[in-house]
Amino acid sequence: MPSLATQIRVRVLNKTLSVFGSSSTPQLGPLEQQLLREVWSRGTATVRELIEGGNVRQAYTTVMTTMDRLYKKGLLERAPEGRAFRYRARLTSEELQRVAAVDGIRQLLESAQAASLPLSYLVEALSAHDAKLLDELQVLVERKRRELRANKAGVQSPKER
Repeated sequence: MPSLATQIRVRVLNKTLSVFGSSSTPQLGPLEQQLLREVWSRGTATVRELIEGGNVRQAYTTVMTTMDRLYKKGLLERAPEGRAFRYRARLTSEELQRVAAVDGIRQLLESAQAASLPLSYLVEALSAHDAKLLDELQVLVERKRRELRANKAGVQSPKER
């Protein structure tokens, strides 16, 4: 189970990203993806540092505008540093992937009147990709059922103790 801090950050991001209409996960262009990867790899960065690092070849103003868009999408935090900003990712790559996956699955489940139909698509896709994933899915479902039963009974799961 993700830490409380991670759960809070994911909730904040979900609320932040809900301004994007039916999908709470923003679509990112190639430059946005590249800059986000650069910030993840460095921890923090200014626009100047990204350009001087050599991996980003766009004009300063293009990078500055794109970083501002990522900030406005809720994916980056920023703090003033002199006449510029120092940027930091709000979530790790894994946390963002989780939010995107959960959102995509939620949309799939909401797309049909009977939730069992999209679930059958998921099972079909898993088995086509790797049949062993079905076993992993079963383990995860059983674990979640135990957790829900324990919570319903007012008992903490072992991970919460």
